[in-house]
Amino acid sequence: MYLETFETISRALASATGIPHPPLTDGGAHADFASTVAFDLAKERKTPPAKIAAELAEGLRTDPDLHIVRIETRGPYINFHTGSGYTRETLARAILPGYGSLPRQPVRIVLEHTSANPNGPLHVGHIRNTIIGDTLARAFRKAGHTVEVQYYVNDMGRQIAIVVWGFTHLDSARREGEKGDHHVARVYIAANREIGQDPGIVFDVDRLMQEVERGDAKTVSLFRDAVNECLDGFRETLDALNARHDRFVWESDFIRNGDTSRVIARLIHLPECHDDGRLWIDLSSAGFEKEYVLRRSDGTTVYAARDLAYHVWKGRNFDRVIDVLGADHKLIGSQLIATLRLLGENAPEIIHFEFVSLPEGAMSTRAGTFISADELIEEVTRRAYEEVTARRDDLDYQARQAIARAVALAAIRYDIVRISPEKSTVFDWDEALDFERQSGPYIQYAHARACSILEKAGDFEPAFTLAMESEIALAKHIAKFPWVLKSAVRDLRPHLIATYARELADLFNVFYQFEPVLKSQGETRDSRLTLVLATKNTLREALETLGIEALATM
Repeated sequence: MYLETFETISRALASATGIPHPPLTDGGAHADFASTVAFDLAKERKTPPAKIAAELAEGLRTDPDLHIVRIETRGPYINFHTGSGYTRETLARAILPGYGSLPRQPVRIVLEHTSANPNGPLHVGHIRNTIIGDTLARAFRKAGHTVEVQYYVNDMGRQIAIVVWGFTHLDSARREGEKGDHHVARVYIAANREIGQDPGIVFDVDRLMQEVERGDAKTVSLFRDAVNECLDGFRETLDALNARHDRFVWESDFIRNGDTSRVIARLIHLPECHDDGRLWIDLSSAGFEKEYVLRRSDGTTVYAARDLAYHVWKGRNFDRVIDVLGADHKLIGSQLIATLRLLGENAPEIIHFEFVSLPEGAMSTRAGTFISADELIEEVTRRAYEEVTARRDDLDYQARQAIARAVALAAIRYDIVRISPEKSTVFDWDEALDFERQSGPYIQYAHARACSILEKAGDFEPAFTLAMESEIALAKHIAKFPWVLKSAVRDLRPHLIATYARELADLFNVFYQFEPVLKSQGETRDSRLTLVLATKNTLREALETLGIEALATM
């Protein structure tokens, strides 16, 4: 109801003022919705904003589309208040399965996330990319969009060449029980150690890069085998994080199918393109001092050239292209967009996220100083099991383990997604594992409490009479879920859903603390149970959009 009411008021304001998109916001503590449009008109009409607001409000009160709201002014502000019909309609919708889903959209979206170099396991820093991307994909689908989620596999970079050198020159046998990505990391770290002692190995690495680009069958096979071993490990980790990719796209395919050569052939004819042994683009007109290099003097292409080919392909096959990239890709991402525009191609929208670090400092695969995502999941699950056992020693081992895995995943995913992407964060074990407040498990517990209440209540007839402040506040927050979902996908800000879910859990707990549910009588009891059911459904939909299991018991 919030979304529909917002749009209804917005249309009425546009009609009354002649402004296509008049300012309209959440009214906060003063109203359900509020507009400052009088300020925008004051200068034009040379009239005090308060007078304009009063005149507009008087006219809006006669608009039949606004019969569901009460309109008042406070000085220059126009405030809109909803009534019982609003909460009634909200709850009637929210008690149905799938609440919050938006109508189907015709826009085809491709969303790339994670795409970590396959030279070692995903670590705490990588999975911020994963969780932001996966949450966005879930949100887009909930919002009615068709989404293909892609992982761009860097199978031609220097890091992979170093891994291949290590496999062919070092004692690199895989240990019993060792995951493929951890095996690759061990070889990569050992190979870098050898390079540090013998810089001449760099020439061998360069030769491998040349051979793989030429398509030498033996070298291509070595690269593919190493990358596939790492990807197998990645898939296990991604599955444990409840993250899914629809397609793994290999960088080398854009060499093999000729797309990279075709893109370069187009760029050569541009005045911004220069060939002085290296091939590079002058993007100074777009504000970049650094040259955008596409091909080395030895004739091999660099990552940027293949990335261009990949994005041309994405832009021609999808309506909207979205990339989730780390802050260290800001320059190359901006250069990519500028070059695609020179070519007249569809440029991506890029979400740049700041990094996750440890209290000890930054993580490095090359140096072997990182906490792998596997280690993180294992440790959080262990601690979650201890917490679940302390709370529910009546359950058997399997049941406690299942809850612990769900709680651990909630702790990890929520702790990472709750912070807006542009803000850096230090991963803190204690905060991530706070099962009482500001956490995924806290929201899960609110859902489990709602399930328990409904189970104890048995059958009831839905009713919609809400009188208490805590009841109305909860119902009005439930109404906002479709709006929050729409805002999250419009602005590419998944943390909005995390904030919404935590606030919903807070309001539910306040309601439950002050208003008896099971001990109430008659229509009051039915109405409060209806509100509990609507809350349970909304919490479940929000949690599932966050990639978190909505537990029925904890």
